[in-house]
Amino acid sequence: MIIDDINITVVAGHGGKGTVAFQRIKQSLGPTGGSGGNGGNIIVNGISDLTALNQFRNRKELLAENGRDGRSQFRDGRIGNDLVLNVPLGTVIHNLDTGETQEIINVDERVVVAQGGNGGKGNFLFRSSRNTTPKRFQPGLPGKTAHLRLELKFIADVGLIGYPNVGKSSLLNELTNADSKVANYPFTTLEPHLGVYYELILTDIPGLIEGASQGKGLGIKFLRHIERTKVLFHLVSAESQDPVKDYRAIRKELGAHNKEILKKPEYVFLSKSDMITKAEIKEKIASLEKIASQKNSTITSIMPLTIYDDKDLKKVGKILNSLKKKVKT
Repeated sequence: MIIDDINITVVAGHGGKGTVAFQRIKQSLGPTGGSGGNGGNIIVNGISDLTALNQFRNRKELLAENGRDGRSQFRDGRIGNDLVLNVPLGTVIHNLDTGETQEIINVDERVVVAQGGNGGKGNFLFRSSRNTTPKRFQPGLPGKTAHLRLELKFIADVGLIGYPNVGKSSLLNELTNADSKVANYPFTTLEPHLGVYYELILTDIPGLIEGASQGKGLGIKFLRHIERTKVLFHLVSAESQDPVKDYRAIRKELGAHNKEILKKPEYVFLSKSDMITKAEIKEKIASLEKIASQKNSTITSIMPLTIYDDKDLKKVGKILNSLKKKVKT
């Protein structure tokens, strides 16, 4: 199971304290106390592993290493090691204390989310012509604490959307090696799945039903994953009594979540078309084409689809091949 939304607390390392030390130089004492080392930072780093947030399931508080205290003979304390937290590409970092958000979208992209505390000065740095034997030192400063929400939004080229049990997982499996679970009942898929078709990344978005954007069912949990897709493949089941109603219901939920999604190019497929007659296919395709002709429609094409027909799959492959140049530029 992929964890795609989790809260954690991070604590940067505390700075080490400075020390008071002296060394006899001729007839007097010279200060030799070193300063403390800085505490380690908490750094978030982007990697390509989509399951990386799973590591935080049982690790809700993470601490960086403290800086070491200063020592005598002008020896400063060692700097604490940074704690690097690897997260999947597409992770949005919400700082719950400040309201600030940052995104990780590139491999090895790094963001410091909590700064380590500065080490304190040793007595050597307090020497002066008036005070040649200072006994003053500084304690180290505490590291910053941050309460974070890590929210994963998949970075995919093509998002497969539609009601449960319309064939999204089946199509993904045919086109890629995703091997997502398939069964003939609603709510089959409990988490998004990704697959790669040559250079394109495809993902099926599960759980979309009426009311998903208001928290009904599982849809609201996965709506975020559609935001970064560049193209939508909208599957409407041929078994539906009213495919236009189904199409509009899904579009309504997308718009309620984020109206920008409605601007994405969309390819509509009447899936499971092997379950109805050719006359019924023609009628239902015609009803969907009326929507495509409306003003502000983003529908690029409408076609019947069954995964059991190689010709249909080749047509989908042709669409994907045409998209490769567009979405990769």
